[in-house]
Amino acid sequence: MFQIFRDFNSSKFQVSEFILMGFPGIHSWQHWLSLPLALLYVLALIANSLIVTVIYQEASLHQPMYHFLGILAIVDMGLATTIMPKILAILWFNAKTISFNECFAQMYAIHFFVAMESGIFVCMALDRYVAICRPLRYPSIVTESFVVKATLSMALRNCVAPMSVPVLAAQRNYCYQNQINHCFCTNLGVTSLSCDDRRINSINQLVLAWAIMGSDLGLIMISYALILRSVLKLNSAEAASKALSTCTSHLILILFFYTVIIVMSITHSAKMSVPVIPVLLNVLHNVIPPALNPMVYALKNKELKQGLYKLLKLDVKGD
Repeated sequence: MFQIFRDFNSSKFQVSEFILMGFPGIHSWQHWLSLPLALLYVLALIANSLIVTVIYQEASLHQPMYHFLGILAIVDMGLATTIMPKILAILWFNAKTISFNECFAQMYAIHFFVAMESGIFVCMALDRYVAICRPLRYPSIVTESFVVKATLSMALRNCVAPMSVPVLAAQRNYCYQNQINHCFCTNLGVTSLSCDDRRINSINQLVLAWAIMGSDLGLIMISYALILRSVLKLNSAEAASKALSTCTSHLILILFFYTVIIVMSITHSAKMSVPVIPVLLNVLHNVIPPALNPMVYALKNKELKQGLYKLLKLDVKGD
């Protein structure tokens, strides 16, 4: 698809491919980062595959909360796979070149999966809100049909909204510079090489960030504010603790996910004197949550933990 925009604008393209330089400022020893990154990637694939398998096999986990968790696991694997194979190819085989179409496709996929993860967090927050604040109506509101409709709505939103990012990037005039000081194709990293005005790209990125991530975070904050208000009204401390315990793992992942996004935005805006920091944060944000999410849920959720023990044929008598 992006080839169409390139052909339409072919007179402006004087470079045929981009070169991903990797981590700026540490090119001579960046290959040492490949081991921890590869381990995180493998961990993300194995852990999320186990989560999906357990939820699929265990009838007791066929509930909306676990369906959303399974979808999150699939999204996490997609997010990590969007960037990690290319990063490892750069670090191991010095395979730094990437075609225009591949670069713009990767740019789109990253935006899709990050927005999808944010959207699934919203669905999970709404699920917990109904379960805690409207418990009697929970079975009639949060049904399998609700899960399917919510997931499809988020998928449609995140398929359409980020499309403008690679399309606008493909319209820029790339005259001679083609070395990207990054490990993968980011919107600002690629468009910074263009010869013409890229303000429209920056504005579009900012509007999308506020429209998608900002609105998602707002809905999550409102949901948990209402949950907290409802919990504080409970007379029993034990009941309040039990209600909040179902949200703990979700809150940990949300805090990490959005905190890193905010830190990345600040570091990019500040134009730090150590350019490797924003790049490293960007890479870690796309690989640590996929590795962290399943472990947090497995440790904090008794039913999921028991399902994992059963799948791995481990003794659970001590649980």
